[in-house]
Amino acid sequence: MGGNSVSASGAGHTVSGQDEVVDLCRDLIRIDTSNYGDHSGPGERKAAEWVAEKLAEVGLEPQIFESHKGRASTVARIEGEDPSRPALLIHGHTDVVPANAADWTYDPFSGEIADGCVWGRGAVDMKDMDAMTLAVVRDRMRSGRKPPRDIVLAFLADEEAGGTYGARHLVDKHPGLFEGVTEAIGEVGGFSFTVNENLRLYLVETAQKGMHWMRLTVEGTAGHGSMTNTDNAITELCEAVGRLGRHTWPVRVTKTVRHFLDELSDALGTPLDPDDMDATLAKLGGIAKMVGATLRNSAAPTMLGAGYKVNVIPGQATAHVDGRFLPGYEDEFFADLDRILGPRVKREDVHADKALETDFDGRLVDAMQGALRAEDPIARAVPYMLSGGTDAKSFDDLGIRCFGFAPLQLPPELDFAGMFHGVDERVPVDGLKFGVRVLDRFLDHA
Repeated sequence: MGGNSVSASGAGHTVSGQDEVVDLCRDLIRIDTSNYGDHSGPGERKAAEWVAEKLAEVGLEPQIFESHKGRASTVARIEGEDPSRPALLIHGHTDVVPANAADWTYDPFSGEIADGCVWGRGAVDMKDMDAMTLAVVRDRMRSGRKPPRDIVLAFLADEEAGGTYGARHLVDKHPGLFEGVTEAIGEVGGFSFTVNENLRLYLVETAQKGMHWMRLTVEGTAGHGSMTNTDNAITELCEAVGRLGRHTWPVRVTKTVRHFLDELSDALGTPLDPDDMDATLAKLGGIAKMVGATLRNSAAPTMLGAGYKVNVIPGQATAHVDGRFLPGYEDEFFADLDRILGPRVKREDVHADKALETDFDGRLVDAMQGALRAEDPIARAVPYMLSGGTDAKSFDDLGIRCFGFAPLQLPPELDFAGMFHGVDERVPVDGLKFGVRVLDRFLDHA
């Protein structure tokens, strides 16, 4: 590890971040923090208390903030060598999307180790990064290795439902926690894509699509199911939703995607034509789905609701749509949306948040690249856009420049994109240990 110890002396024995990270990840997975979006889940309080205990054990003074019964986040600050420098935020969420155990090879809340991986809901989204952060911080605190600047740690509730009871609550109600913070790292970035035996790309998230989760409503004329009705709300809504679901949105190559394609073209030694994205995506293997979703605005119908009895035509029908827009293309998104839906459909936001985009440059990016290369000589960090959203949207409101950097070296055959919210979610044990080493080096130079 060169100048980095990544291990520390405990009571008569050596404890290292690499030794701890797997057990930390398993323990977190075993705490069910399923987020159903309506407070019906177990909440994050137990996880928040567990995280606080792990931080307090090494001398930090964590605080727990509960925005709603059971919906708790944990925050702590580490003093750096130079407190005059702006601080760095490392944030992760402890909530997970629900999982049906019957669909899984191993129980999603067991933290089982099999085939070289830790299995369970949250293994990649994102209790792996939570565990890596805790492992590195605990190691550094035990060995007295201060980071160059102050670090704020935030383990957050509610990210999977938009962050209202987690990051958004803290930003709105407790902004002083982030005093002096100018940069942040969080989830869905820093993972590897193996090009060949001489090159592995690590995708660092520098942009993410904005969101409009919407409710669509059509009012019609209620009546008896046996009667002719030319004003059936269900018919009108279904036709509109069908048009929307089948619509092909125009390709829009943003600054971040252009940078990514240029880097990938160089890595593959072949031109990638933004005017023929089908051919380009065909060359991307396992990450094609993830990249493809960042080329266009999108609006996916996800829920339908209408009626209460088979022989009654209802007076109203509703649908829900997950809308995502590229940075700089929100106005175009709404113009296209209204044209497709037509005048009879009323739309309203259920949850909305902005798109983000930052440049891939500066000292923090250099620290990422250096840490990756020190642990993987064939590493090259490249920027990419996330098709979803993260808590970075809330922290951006405080003027914090946000990146996705949760480093993992992955086997080429692992469908990493498919792990997010998927069945049999899992993270390689070696990937967790790699992440600890990279994050530790990164903090020395961040």
